Amino acid sequence: MSNIILLISNSILLGIGLAMDAFSVSIANAIADPEMNPKRKNVIAGTFAGFQFLMPMIGWICVHTIATIFTQFQVLIPWIALILLSYIGGKMLIEGIKEQKSDEPIEKEPLTVKLLMVQGIATAIDALSVGFTISDYNAPEALVSALIIGAVTFVICRIGLHLGRKVGLKLAGRATIVGGIILIGIGIEIFVRGFFGI
Repeated sequence: MSNIILLISNSILLGIGLAMDAFSVSIANAIADPEMNPKRKNVIAGTFAGFQFLMPMIGWICVHTIATIFTQFQVLIPWIALILLSYIGGKMLIEGIKEQKSDEPIEKEPLTVKLLMVQGIATAIDALSVGFTISDYNAPEALVSALIIGAVTFVICRIGLHLGRKVGLKLAGRATIVGGIILIGIGIEIFVRGFFGI
């Protein structure tokens, strides 16, 4: 019984820690589109949760099969997150600056499935390392842990989307610029944390 409690509590704490990047991106998405409907919010939170569930499981499988190759790949994780989030954030930033300079309202690029997937990968890729953290678990325990991490991420991202909406409504025309800056900032933060081991 104590093992189950420990597994659940550890997984919740891991979920909270891992969800922080997805939480910040959720805020940025809601700032850029404060009028998004509840279904869209669930899709965004569900996508982040799905990746946060999937990455630890992939990491766990890698540790139990191709550990050496996986260890070498870990060096690339901060670079991948930086490139992906800087790309999305840069696009939002340029779009927001054009909108500020133009008298005509510019049609914003919606958060497409492709962009959402890129965000999901960028914010969850460091969760691959959790494969090492849960490497002592057997397959069912690893699955339960990953499911808890995913569920915690979903809840945290929904909170982020709610907070971002309130900020987005107040920022009005500057929302896209702020959202873009946040995404670039998250990319840099993941890179610095991963590359320098902070």
